[in-house]
Amino acid sequence: MYKNKSFTTLKAQILFFISFTLLISACKSTSKATTSDVKKGDRLENALLWELSGKDITKPSYVFGTIHMIDSKDYFLPNGLLSAIDNSKKMVFEIDMKDMNDMSKMMGMMGKLFMKDDKTLKDLYKADEYEEVKAFFSKKGLPLVFLEKMKPMFLSALAYVDIGPGGLQGSDKVKSYEFELSSMAENKAMETGGLETIDYQIGVFDAIPYDVQAKMLLQAIRAGDTDNEEMKAMIDMYKNQDINKMASMVTSDGGDLENYSDVLLGDRNRNWIPLIIADSKKQSTIFAVGAGHLGGKDGVIKLLQAQGYTLKPLSQIKK
Repeated sequence: MYKNKSFTTLKAQILFFISFTLLISACKSTSKATTSDVKKGDRLENALLWELSGKDITKPSYVFGTIHMIDSKDYFLPNGLLSAIDNSKKMVFEIDMKDMNDMSKMMGMMGKLFMKDDKTLKDLYKADEYEEVKAFFSKKGLPLVFLEKMKPMFLSALAYVDIGPGGLQGSDKVKSYEFELSSMAENKAMETGGLETIDYQIGVFDAIPYDVQAKMLLQAIRAGDTDNEEMKAMIDMYKNQDINKMASMVTSDGGDLENYSDVLLGDRNRNWIPLIIADSKKQSTIFAVGAGHLGGKDGVIKLLQAQGYTLKPLSQIKK
């Protein structure tokens, strides 16, 4: 499907950094996340794929939790996913993947990743902190002069991933669930859609003050080698389909971002519910969103259940 591998990898990286940043910003350290953190009444089966039915939905729709980028060796399709796609007429993502195919749109969007009012990272840090940030990105082969005006939350995602040779740039070594599913949808000539726009997702960054974002970036940098362990832990949660543990990652420990957890996850989940219901009434649809959005009392599954719909786990793993 994708003839231009460089463009495909660029799109996947942009999608990953935006979506992953929104998720990781709303999360605790994965090493501290436990299923017991989720209240008993809010716990769900360990499943990434759920069937949505009931009330005024005549044919079942599906909700699938993705991870925006994953090492090829860890990539898998949960039980029932291919059947769910075959049974669906439409595929909906967090953002419509068709928007990722327009290079001019993508390049225009990149400008919105920069801070307003000519703010720079140097304005947000003490001299020694700035040198610490500068050294970190220099070590990654990214001179800070090119990143000076970028929103710190976007940069913080770089602390959690390998962006060097063989890292995200090695497109044969990583997969994006969104792009894999989008390819399947195109092959089936399925209609596609999005629950949000790219502009909206980037706009969420602006709801977090730059000084708070800067603290988050510095904390991520100071995590040192533990970042790789945290990423591994997140991948393990995903492979175990443990949406309860993913939900327990949402900030609740009094950190700088605690007051913004609704902006990052809760409000977005609630905004999606009427859209999911409306599409499901029209036709069988599969909704592919980040797995961190599924669990918890404010997650997509519980919110749909609260509206009187039936959610049945199709890919569950025994706890």
